[in-house]
Amino acid sequence: MSRRHVAWPLQLAVAVAVVVVLVAGIWVSGGVITNDFGLAMALTAVWMGIAAAACLAIAWGRPGLRVAVIGAYLLTAIVVGGYLGRSMLIDDEVNERVVRVTPPAPDRAASGAAERPRNVLLSRGRFESVGHPAEGTATIIRTAAGAKVLTLTNFEVDNGPDLRVYLAAGPARDESGVDDFEDLGALKGNKGNQQYELPRELDLERYSTVVIWCRAFSVNFARAPLA
Repeated sequence: MSRRHVAWPLQLAVAVAVVVVLVAGIWVSGGVITNDFGLAMALTAVWMGIAAAACLAIAWGRPGLRVAVIGAYLLTAIVVGGYLGRSMLIDDEVNERVVRVTPPAPDRAASGAAERPRNVLLSRGRFESVGHPAEGTATIIRTAAGAKVLTLTNFEVDNGPDLRVYLAAGPARDESGVDDFEDLGALKGNKGNQQYELPRELDLERYSTVVIWCRAFSVNFARAPLA
């Protein structure tokens, strides 16, 4: 096989290997080495530069693999860059119809009659900035049907990649405090009103802090201690 003619299965294998190595490096540099968002982004940029130099060296030494190597690098860089750029520069606003607390009926309270099932406030807290500015109210409500839900109202936080909603044990003042948590799923939007179902058996005395967590870079964006 000449240096300029490489069978397509090998080219495909090389392209896949380039993508895997690039993505693994981004994950390590951005999410494993450090919990500092700015440093993680800097390390990711450094990694992409080193990977670019390595790909150029391979392309120079093996002309037959030039298209596969350079193409795989550019495609990965465009996809990852587009994903990160969109998630940090464009807001996702949602406005769901969330459950509200139902006040007790005055006439029944006064007469001592049995109260009808209603939506009851269990705990509430205001969002505080940790790694990024945030505002709004987190509320846990037991519905008239017996379910428990978390609502985020008048909520706003910086957008970011792979944001999750956690209920954490402890105050979660920084990243080191988020090691025991219940993952409620992906953040539906970085702005607006939204609601999340809670597991029925979840211990709300233990898991008492709402955390907005960036899973891609292991960063605590914001927290809301509940009381």
